[in-house]
Amino acid sequence: MSVLVTKSLTKQFGSFKALNSVSFDVQEGEVFGFIGPNGAGKSTTIRILLGALKATSGAATIFQKDVWKDAVDIHKRLAYVPGDVYLWPNLTGGEVIDLFGKMRGTYNKKRKEMLIERFQFDPSKKCGTYSKGNRQKVALISAFSSEADFYILDEPTSGLDPLMERVFQECVAEEKEKGRSVLLSSHILSEVERLCDRVGIIREGELIESGTLEELRHLTRTNLVVKTKEPVFGLSDMKGVHDVQEEDGTFRFQVDGEELDAVMKHISGYGLVKLESSPPTLEDLFMRHYEGGGAGK
Repeated sequence: MSVLVTKSLTKQFGSFKALNSVSFDVQEGEVFGFIGPNGAGKSTTIRILLGALKATSGAATIFQKDVWKDAVDIHKRLAYVPGDVYLWPNLTGGEVIDLFGKMRGTYNKKRKEMLIERFQFDPSKKCGTYSKGNRQKVALISAFSSEADFYILDEPTSGLDPLMERVFQECVAEEKEKGRSVLLSSHILSEVERLCDRVGIIREGELIESGTLEELRHLTRTNLVVKTKEPVFGLSDMKGVHDVQEEDGTFRFQVDGEELDAVMKHISGYGLVKLESSPPTLEDLFMRHYEGGGAGK
């Protein structure tokens, strides 16, 4: 069942089209990665989903309810973590977490205490003294202790150290196991790759690719390291071969998936001594879209 559905979501600011017919969905129990550089339209999309901004055209629903008309009802089952958290400077972190919990009407106090310990957070200090990472922890602890049905996380690990990023990833995995859904907007591609069932790539206000990582990988290139008994000739001129580097008889290069068979047959004729193959990463796909202008280039 779809928890979130957007259909042809479009937003214009005057003559500038920030979103152009964006359509995607998030299923129950799924972590959906929403990626793209600054200015691509991620935050505009999220503001519309939160009911903070009205779409120019198109539709978006969460729990089968309209995100603009039914925002109050939706927020009873939704938790949101922004990338920049601003808090009341004279309240302590613990007071703010409790305040957020009371505003929701209910939250799991036992889970709150457990999360405070896991995130190594000191709730007794005033928020005005907190670093960016500690302010982020307030939002994350509040969100994950709320036991929401749907989490919208917009660059949620901004300011966290690697150890705390790992704790965050564990929390997301736990929510997924409980059947809850997550929309994760992040520029940390390794994080998206580790956590997400599907990803959507947004560029200049348009969703240019979406699907599982396996579905998208056919658009990327496999990384190969090859050493042969005899020098390989004509490799750089072969269709689908990119970025050939040679050092002491070892070749490093990338191959388009559809040309891999032909390239391997060509190389094997020179007597394979060493062959290393690594699957394309999400970063390979992402950079190919943003450097080359799309999958077809």
